[in-house]
Amino acid sequence: MQEKIEQVKETIVEEASSILDYTFIFSKEISITVKGLLFILIALIVASLILKFVRRLITRKLPANDKQKFVAMFGYIRWFVFLIIFLAGMHTAGVNVTAVFAASAALLIGVGLALQTLFQDIISGIFILVDQSVHVGDIIELEGKVGRVLDIRLRTTRAVTIDNKVLVIPNHLYLTNILFNWTENGTETRESVNVGVAYGSDVELVKKTLLEQAKKHEKILKIPEPTVLFSDFADSSLNFKLVFSLNNSFETRFVQSDLRFAIDKAFRENNISIPFPQRDVHLFQKK
Repeated sequence: MQEKIEQVKETIVEEASSILDYTFIFSKEISITVKGLLFILIALIVASLILKFVRRLITRKLPANDKQKFVAMFGYIRWFVFLIIFLAGMHTAGVNVTAVFAASAALLIGVGLALQTLFQDIISGIFILVDQSVHVGDIIELEGKVGRVLDIRLRTTRAVTIDNKVLVIPNHLYLTNILFNWTENGTETRESVNVGVAYGSDVELVKKTLLEQAKKHEKILKIPEPTVLFSDFADSSLNFKLVFSLNNSFETRFVQSDLRFAIDKAFRENNISIPFPQRDVHLFQKK
């Protein structure tokens, strides 16, 4: 009985060994065993666990803002480490890495051309983190779209718009377009409302009325104080700009709307006219 058990054990060991030694042959120079594949897989899993532990160890005492920056940068480092471990594991498993690159040179060129934009996105993402032009929480404007940055990923940046819609921005757009960072100098921003009044209006009364409406609004900052600029003598109107400061740029259009309602009402109460464009048409009759 004992001999049979030993024979079964030997059979199982031999079958397991034969499975582990099974070789996938891709060419004369490129082959890998099941044992090698398992070694690479285990190495990647162990590396992933170690990197996760290191990330938690480093970020546990960092401020929230710095923690988000480090996690974004750590994502790039993690993928680089995985690539190095994968190549080293292939070499250790007996795969001729040089032969793999040589055999797939044409394929790699084609893939490289097809993934050119992807590489641009990745490199741009690294530049974003290095030069600190954009941070998580910043309000940015790109190609006419405004959003608050949620996170900066390997290939894309996610931002939420004023309408609570998510923008997925390819990182290479930061290098090829003009970027407006509304909060680079802090959360406070200067906004404005333009209005035109009829010629002959009391400009001092216009200025006083505009300032009163701005000072009444609870979301407009008291310091710096709102101000009124006499911006132009237009064709049909005297143009003014009411300039004010907000502490939340996402509320700009709502505050501007409130001011326009209030200004229209105040102008009616003070008999200040908002003109509309007028044109004189002269008709000549041929004799």
